[in-house]
Amino acid sequence: MSVYSEDSRKVTTHRLLEMKQRGEKIAMLTAYDYSMAKLIDQSGMDVILVGDSASNVMAGNVTTLPITLDQMIYHGKSVVRGVTRALVVVDMPFGTYQGNSKEALASAIRIMKETHADAIKLEGGSEIRESIQRILCAGIPVMGHLGLTPQSINKFGTYAVRAREEAEANKLKEDALLLQEVGCFGLVLEKIPAALAKEVTESVQIPVIGIGAGPHVDGQVLVMHDMLGITQAFSPRFLRRYANLQGTIIEAAQAYIHDVKSRDFPNEKEQY
Repeated sequence: MSVYSEDSRKVTTHRLLEMKQRGEKIAMLTAYDYSMAKLIDQSGMDVILVGDSASNVMAGNVTTLPITLDQMIYHGKSVVRGVTRALVVVDMPFGTYQGNSKEALASAIRIMKETHADAIKLEGGSEIRESIQRILCAGIPVMGHLGLTPQSINKFGTYAVRAREEAEANKLKEDALLLQEVGCFGLVLEKIPAALAKEVTESVQIPVIGIGAGPHVDGQVLVMHDMLGITQAFSPRFLRRYANLQGTIIEAAQAYIHDVKSRDFPNEKEQY
């Protein structure tokens, strides 16, 4: 049994802050549908992220860029219906907040009103400060995201580790402090050197969640499909697979095919 599931109170942004303050690690995982979200919530997960990675693992796109606001709202609604304890955070998709703070606010309001999620997440630092501030002024909790920001993949041109060079590392540290200053309740650091992630985590009071950012952050997040072994092609160094559901599902489907074709299914007990 999970040690976390013993506390059935709803996880809030304030509770995450308390967890950081007492040194308790935060567990975060993605989900995109009702059934899986319900199981993950029952496991005792602290935070469930309705990630724009749905573009990849649910829709089969190469990047996160194609997923729309309507699609993210659909996934968000589905997840929230299955969750009673975890904090649910929904990614704002590409094109809904960059460069236009009024559009950012309108998009964030739609997500919160239509999904009933607890918070939203945006990628970027000083470049999107105005959008974050406008959203926060409406009382909507915002989680930041720095380091490798997949919505900017065409700008980077690679999924390589970010902020290895001094200039980019300094910019990241400045952006982390800025996001805290404007009022973000937490921060995701993706695929940056562990030493830099440690420095950032110690420099801010808000919880820092890492993905490929080493062990010195306040918590970890993974994509559910990767962690459960449903997807196998994606194998970065930071990914630990806790199951091989791809093999299990294929074997189950093949067994079903065999039983149907051999007329073993349904048997006498499986009919009316």
